[in-house]
Amino acid sequence: MFTGIIEAVGKVEAIRAEHTNKHFTITCPFTAELQIDQSVAHNGICMTVVGITGNSYTVTAIDETLKKTNLNKLAQGDLVNLERCMQANGRFDGHVVQGHVDQTAICESVTDENGSWLFTFSYDAGTGNVTVEKGSICVNGISLTVVNSQPDRFSVAIIPYTYEHTNLQHVRPGDSVNLEFDIIGKYVKRLLGQ
Repeated sequence: MFTGIIEAVGKVEAIRAEHTNKHFTITCPFTAELQIDQSVAHNGICMTVVGITGNSYTVTAIDETLKKTNLNKLAQGDLVNLERCMQANGRFDGHVVQGHVDQTAICESVTDENGSWLFTFSYDAGTGNVTVEKGSICVNGISLTVVNSQPDRFSVAIIPYTYEHTNLQHVRPGDSVNLEFDIIGKYVKRLLGQ
């Protein structure tokens, strides 16, 4: 389980295809603290560390993950938001994030609000996912609060710290991001729909 509070931004050093899988080699500040078989969220996608060499580690994405996330758009040199699993004795600062991406969204606009940024994202509402005003959403692994919720789009307001310490500073209109909708909202919607 994760909280959506990004620990570090990692750099994609290499991508290697093997059958329908892709292996991503990443460098980040906490590589020395990782162990094989640990879970790390990459842009909100929970993946298992399968190898560690020096200051880099490797994770593997299967075809299902590649189809439902923006991992296929990553290239060598790209930056990814990273978060290790929540510690049982730690503070719960974000919201409940499983690391299971529901779908991708497209950035429609980024507006400089003179001290913050307003990002607007659109997504396929046909999947049944919804946002609610002032509810939680996970964008590229970042726990954020929804503003201006609509049936197929929403906005989030980004403070300077989040902008500077995540890969949102590189997201432009037309770019794809990963979305994980609030787990509580998903269960409530399912229960009410039955």
